[in-house]
Amino acid sequence: MSESRRVLLLMTAHTYRAQPFIEAAQRLNVEVVKAIDVPDELAEQWRNALPVNFNDPEAAACAIVEYAAQQPINAILAVDDSASLVAARASEALGLSHNSIEAAEAARNKYIMRTLLRRGHVPVPNFRLCSTADDVREVARQVPFPCVVKPLMLNGSRGVMRADDVVQFIAAADRLSRLLCSIEPAPDPKPFLVEDFIPGFEVALEGLLNHGQLRVLALFDKPDPLDGPFFEETIYVTPSRLPVEVQASIAKCASDAARALGLREGPMHAELRVNDQGPWLVEVAGRSIGGLCSEILRFAHSAEVTLEEMILRQALGMEIEALERENQAGGVMMIPIPSAGLLRGVSGVEEAKAVTGIEDVEITAKLNYPLVPLPEGESYLGFIFARGDSSQCVEAALREAHAKLHFDIQPLIPLVT
Repeated sequence: MSESRRVLLLMTAHTYRAQPFIEAAQRLNVEVVKAIDVPDELAEQWRNALPVNFNDPEAAACAIVEYAAQQPINAILAVDDSASLVAARASEALGLSHNSIEAAEAARNKYIMRTLLRRGHVPVPNFRLCSTADDVREVARQVPFPCVVKPLMLNGSRGVMRADDVVQFIAAADRLSRLLCSIEPAPDPKPFLVEDFIPGFEVALEGLLNHGQLRVLALFDKPDPLDGPFFEETIYVTPSRLPVEVQASIAKCASDAARALGLREGPMHAELRVNDQGPWLVEVAGRSIGGLCSEILRFAHSAEVTLEEMILRQALGMEIEALERENQAGGVMMIPIPSAGLLRGVSGVEEAKAVTGIEDVEITAKLNYPLVPLPEGESYLGFIFARGDSSQCVEAALREAHAKLHFDIQPLIPLVT
C-alpha cells in the first residue's frame, strides 16, 4: 500500500487558482487540506476548512503547526501571493521544503524586491520610495519623466500608472493615494514606488526552482503593447517568437533575480521588459501564473500533465517525468473591462467558442455585479483559451474570438450629495 500524502493549500475564499490544484491532487491521489484566509471573527463559519488570517502570518503559521500535530502535512503551497509569508513561516516550523521568510517577503514587497535586485546586479529601473504623506508637487519636481507610480503590495497591475509630466504625476499619485486609503483606511501614511518607465515589450516567464536552479517551463510573449497610462495585460502566447539568444538572456535575468531575492524552491512567475539594452526585471513572484491562465500549459508527450501537477509533484518529492511543454502553441486572453458599471448581459460566447483554435471561453464576471476597470480594479471579465499549430495562429484566434464577444455594461449613476 502506497504512503498517503497530504498537502495544505493556502487560499483566499474567492481565488481562481484553487480548483486546478485540487484537481491535480485528486489525479495524484493526494489529500488536500484547504486553509482559507478569513478574519478571526468569521473563523467559526468555515468548518470544512482550516481558517487562518493572512494578515497575521505568525498566528496563521501557529494554527497550521497545531493542525499538523494531529494531521501530518507533507507540503504547504500558497495559491496566491497573499499567503506566501504564511507558507514560509509554517513550512519552516514544520521542516518542509520552502523559501525563506525573507525571500517570501522580498517577492511580495516591490521596494524590497527592487533593492535586492539592484544589489544583485539585476537590471531594474531607477526607483525611489515615496509616501502618501509626501508633498506630491515637490516629488514631481524631482523625478524624471516618463515615470511609473505603483503600490508596493498589490498584484495584476492594480494601481500602476504612467506619468509623462508633472500634471500627470500629481494626478496619478493622488489617484493611487485614494486607492490605497480605500483598501487600508487607517490614517498612517501609505508607501508607494516611483520608478523610471522602461521602454520595450513585455514577456512573462513561468518556471520551477529546485535548490536554487531555475527550469523554464514556458516563456510567454505579450503581443499587445504595455506602455500606459495603465498596464492592463491581455494576451499571453507561448512558445515565444523571440530569437533563441534573446530567450536565453531572459531566462538568465530571471534566474539571477531569483538568486538575488533568495528564492530557491517551487514555482516562480516573472514579468520582464526587453529593449535594445536587454531584459529588465519588472516583477518576480514565488508562485505560479495567476488567474485561470495555467489552463493553456500542458506537459509531457501526452500533453495531459498540468502545471499544478508539476508543482505538487515537486513539493511532495514525487518523480517528475518530463518538464517539456506540449508541442502545440497555446495562448490565453484575459478579457479586459472596458468601462465601469453593472454587467447586465454577455453575448457572442458560442460564436467565440466556434472560432478555429479556441478551446474555451469562460466568463468569470458575475451578472448584475459592479465592474471596476484598472487601475482601481483587480479582475477581468473572463478568459479565452486557444491552441494551434503556431503562436501566430493562436494570437489571431484569440483576437477573432474576443471581437465576437459583446458585454452590456450599465453605467453606474453617481450619488448626488
